[in-house]
Amino acid sequence: MPVSSQSTSRSKPGALTADAGAATLNDSDNAPAVRLLTDTLREATRRNASDLHIEPAEHGWRVRLRIDGVLHELAPPPAHLRDAFITRVKVLARMDIAERRVPQDGRLRIAASPGRLEDYRVNSLPTLFGEKLVLRRLDALPTDLSLDSLGLDARQRETVDAAIRAPHGLVLVTGPTGSGKTLSLYCFLNLLNSEARNLCSVEDPAEIQLAGINQVSVREKAGLTFAVALRAFLRQDPDVIMVGEIRDEETADVAVKAAQTGHLVLSTLHTNDAPAAVARLIDIDVAPYNLAAALRMVTAQRLVRRLCTACRAPVPHSAAALRAAGFAENQINGWQPYAATGCEVCHGIGYRGRVGVHQVMPVSDAMRELIVARASTHELARQAHDEQVGTLRDAALALVRNGTTSLAEALAATEIA
Repeated sequence: MPVSSQSTSRSKPGALTADAGAATLNDSDNAPAVRLLTDTLREATRRNASDLHIEPAEHGWRVRLRIDGVLHELAPPPAHLRDAFITRVKVLARMDIAERRVPQDGRLRIAASPGRLEDYRVNSLPTLFGEKLVLRRLDALPTDLSLDSLGLDARQRETVDAAIRAPHGLVLVTGPTGSGKTLSLYCFLNLLNSEARNLCSVEDPAEIQLAGINQVSVREKAGLTFAVALRAFLRQDPDVIMVGEIRDEETADVAVKAAQTGHLVLSTLHTNDAPAAVARLIDIDVAPYNLAAALRMVTAQRLVRRLCTACRAPVPHSAAALRAAGFAENQINGWQPYAATGCEVCHGIGYRGRVGVHQVMPVSDAMRELIVARASTHELARQAHDEQVGTLRDAALALVRNGTTSLAEALAATEIA
């Protein structure tokens, strides 16, 4: 919800003022808490942070920025400004400043610099020592929604393109929270978006706004769940349906049946790899024969940080360490992986941006027979291997090999794979 206020000639020069529905941060603002908020938000923009964490402690507080998936602490702020800073954010986000006992949600729009508006989603959480705030910087969401932006190799892209251009079926993207699943789904939707198709999506909440898609946000208190929205979509003459997450039996059942009856359904699951998605759906009582008929492709993914090209440097690793990571013998001789060092360009971190690591598993006839037979995840993984479907570790090591990321980053992202 944008912040709005009345602008009058009596406005104080040290206060945040409203301009076309947005709060404006000016260098002339004199209140220390306001200046600190200004500096913090500008630093978040400069470093392209995705989230800001304001965390109270018993003696003082801290501010951290999440950059490329990792939290980095800023210089310790003055302890006496904590309450004023938190109150200022809550005022701008139109939250109840008198309520400190229950979580709250808000939204604010800030003119951080002339001609640039930034949107933030704000959540407060009561803790032992005061309210913790997290500001999700919505402007940090990627704007490139092409398949090229996902980091798929040529074979993976061909498989994905064929699956999402099919007239019907279920396409799943799996991975942990924060692995870029929703972004991948929006890249798929963006490719399919045309005036000839009716596209509907339901999420919790909808963060990426894309023209041409009928987007719905879950509101469980009002009774609007994933399953309810999905059933409503089926009465809206849809061509493509995107469900933010399959969480329960009802949603899974409706999604699978919709995929069987002429709709392309895109959704996500929380599993470690692609073969495990089948077992997960059967565990929540999806009939194996229905799943086998509907499922067209499963992709698993992670995000790894890109090495800063200005300062990356090759670092010696033992042959034993490279073999243990998964490199073949012919890939070891005469080559060493790059590692992060840190410079002014990357603010001393050694990484800039992130790239996807993908396992793309098309569902073949042989795979469908295994699904109907309730084959184990191990059997499905073995069939995928026989069909030359690489693992997440294989994809991560390919990025190490071409210098995109470090071996440490690849191993950390795929340690379960």
